[in-house]
Amino acid sequence: MVTLEKPNTNKPGDYIWYELLTSDADAAQSFYTAVLGWSYADSGQPQMDYRIVNAGENSVGGMMPITRDMAAQGAAPIWLGYIAVDDVDATVADLQQRGGSVQMPAMDIPMVGRIAMVADPQGAPFYVMKPQGSGKSLAFADDCPRPGHCAWNELQTSDQPGAWAFYGEMFGWQQDGEMDMGPMGKYQFIRHGGMLGAIMPGSAEMGPPRWTQYFRVENVDTAKSAVEAGGGKVVNGPDEIPGGDFAMNCIDPQGAAFGLVGGRR
Repeated sequence: MVTLEKPNTNKPGDYIWYELLTSDADAAQSFYTAVLGWSYADSGQPQMDYRIVNAGENSVGGMMPITRDMAAQGAAPIWLGYIAVDDVDATVADLQQRGGSVQMPAMDIPMVGRIAMVADPQGAPFYVMKPQGSGKSLAFADDCPRPGHCAWNELQTSDQPGAWAFYGEMFGWQQDGEMDMGPMGKYQFIRHGGMLGAIMPGSAEMGPPRWTQYFRVENVDTAKSAVEAGGGKVVNGPDEIPGGDFAMNCIDPQGAAFGLVGGRR
């Protein structure tokens, strides 16, 4: 599932993988190919339709259809991030003590690692993972801009101070600056070695607390056209952000929210 590259390594608290749960994997595959230029490969997991998402030569995520059983339990299309930990079971126990919840109990995936799907105290879901092997995942481009890779991780939450306490204590994340959004509150940046993303106040209009992953494109206007032509929706943007790039929030044809960031040429 996770492609690792030596000699660098990830540390606990890093984002190492991204996953799309979707109601129509074939349609989603076509959509994201047009928008981000991704290619795909079978994961080789028996009795499981799990597709590896590749950006050029690097694996950056996975895609899997929501099964009938998952749908019956309320699963809906969503992007989820994987955060590296040293011990999945200990992390899950600690998370529950801090008010988080378990969405999917810890399990081993052969030749991949151990994972669990959890949610923070405000309800935003994500995975924790102890990968097998050594090396560095390039799914999150923390070193330089990489088209097709995740470029930013953004949490909208109903309790910004509570979220900082939770993620700071769980993963060692630190606040490094903020941007005033006026009536919307403060957009507060996450540092974990490099810049990881941001935590912002949510609202009823924005929906329940969740993480949004922003994937890098080479041309934001071309990507916007591809989103709309493919049946997706641009919720807002593209808007200029610090550094000169432009960002926009989108919803894919199956209903999963995601973001795009890139320049204009």
